[in-house]
Amino acid sequence: MSAHTFTTSVAWAGSTATGYDDYSREHELTMASASVLASQDAAFLGDARLPNPEQLPVAAASSCQMLSFLAVAARARLDIVDYRDEAVGEMPEGERPMWVTRIVLRPQITLGSPAPRAKVERLVEVAHRECFIAQSVRSEIVLEPVLVGVTD
Repeated sequence: MSAHTFTTSVAWAGSTATGYDDYSREHELTMASASVLASQDAAFLGDARLPNPEQLPVAAASSCQMLSFLAVAARARLDIVDYRDEAVGEMPEGERPMWVTRIVLRPQITLGSPAPRAKVERLVEVAHRECFIAQSVRSEIVLEPVLVGVTD
């Protein structure tokens, strides 16, 4: 059985000789052929204008849930015309070592033609079970969907 592999690269250059407070947290992340300038979270002296590593699992969970949902909706012949999510990851400071303990996904899903609410909610759950990222992380992932265009 073959395995799927996913590669990324990270590059940083600078000096930590001046101590923790003074080195640059900016680095380049490359995934596929796309590069993104990233930093550490502002709470850890990074640049708040740039994406940080703590955001990456949140974005991955959100993206994977969306793609899984669109796949199961398409198989079920549901017409989804819009999907938006404002996901939030939580990393409590009291946890040692610190980790992203909870990711809340709040997808707003708009249907192009009416479908029963129960059917759409069931498909949201099926997508969650089929999401590779949700199955790969130890963070609790909470779904709070808003469904537009469903019938009760």
